[in-house]
Amino acid sequence: MTAPALTDIPLVARIPGSKSITNRALLLAAAADGVSCLRAPLVSDDTVAFREALTALGVGVRATPHDEFWEVDGVGRGPSAGSAAVWCADAGTAARFLPPFAAAGHGSYLFDGTDQLRARPLRPLLEALARLGAVTRSEGEGDLPLRIEAAGLDGGELAVDGGMSSQFLSGLLMAAPLLRSDLTVTVRDLVSRPYIDMTTALMRRFGARLTEGPPGVFHLSAGGYTAADLVIEPDASTASYVFAAAAVTGRTVTVPGLGRDSLQGDLGFVEVLRTAGARVEIGEQSTTVTGTGGLRGGFDVDMGEISDTFMTLAAIAPLADAPITVHGIAHARLKESDRIEAMARNLAACGVRTESGPDRITVHPGRVRPARIACHRDHRIAMAFSVLGLAAPGLTFDDPACVAKTFPGFHAELRRLFPEHAPAADPRTAAP
Repeated sequence: MTAPALTDIPLVARIPGSKSITNRALLLAAAADGVSCLRAPLVSDDTVAFREALTALGVGVRATPHDEFWEVDGVGRGPSAGSAAVWCADAGTAARFLPPFAAAGHGSYLFDGTDQLRARPLRPLLEALARLGAVTRSEGEGDLPLRIEAAGLDGGELAVDGGMSSQFLSGLLMAAPLLRSDLTVTVRDLVSRPYIDMTTALMRRFGARLTEGPPGVFHLSAGGYTAADLVIEPDASTASYVFAAAAVTGRTVTVPGLGRDSLQGDLGFVEVLRTAGARVEIGEQSTTVTGTGGLRGGFDVDMGEISDTFMTLAAIAPLADAPITVHGIAHARLKESDRIEAMARNLAACGVRTESGPDRITVHPGRVRPARIACHRDHRIAMAFSVLGLAAPGLTFDDPACVAKTFPGFHAELRRLFPEHAPAADPRTAAP
């Protein structure tokens, strides 16, 4: 009997927990009445920063020795730590989710973060909090450092512009059950809708009472949260890299725990890979992608609702047989870096032709030459170009360790899955 070839053996990827779910669940558990258990949480720079920020706000969080689960002692309201300095590090979710939570409590709280996080906007969130009665002071142009003099928040009616970041809306929605009265939020121009669906689904898991109707109008009842046990799904955004790697190497990769009932909209990335010629199977408890021997281009795709994965597609697009255009991603310019510009510049360094506009990028097929990738301290740039490096040897990175923001073991996992493609050496020093 002939043994199967190495390339015929299906691969099972070990994807850590979702950052988006972990940090939302941490906040909801902190606000709940009782002790919540979060199983299989993501342990990364962003989630540890979020957990430590909650500790600074007076919330108890206990981790098992190997982080199998975290127990959160909910305060049953907004925080009442008196005064606290809250360090958000690089975590955008901490800077957008925690100020509304703090404002719903009582005390004086100073929020700050790294220079990278200070450069990310907060003004729409602060304007919304002011309309709910919050007293805030920002030393910059509506960004960090930020001081909140918290004395609780009023309910009522609130209009919010959702065109810059869905995180502003998520932060406000999660704080709403802690307000003194019910709140109705009307949202204009909402981007990344799946993240709002994730937020509201998790709120309901922790006992929140909310409805939506008509679309974009959320009605939230005051009354708080109740503790819950929650298993954290694998991160769908992170899974995009191993799914893309399957497509470019011709292998089959399965991610267990990420199935058709996932809370995460970024699982929709596999449908983009299907358009590009990959074979995709989404089951009840897992998702599998198989590369079919080449990438098909010649299409235009709106990735506005899954914008964290647009870089995964853009990075492998030079390997396609025709140009690929991604649009609807203007808000990606306001993330850890200007992600459209960063992708265009790095692809140019690889000898790949692109055209970009305010909300789009077109990537043309072409030979990828060795280059040093400028990561801009952005984990998704490093991970996306690592996938391209499986098919185009000679790529190195100025900051490969930035993947620790969401997946500290990313490079090791890529080498484990694709040893015949991934560089054996440190990606900072591998020879072009």
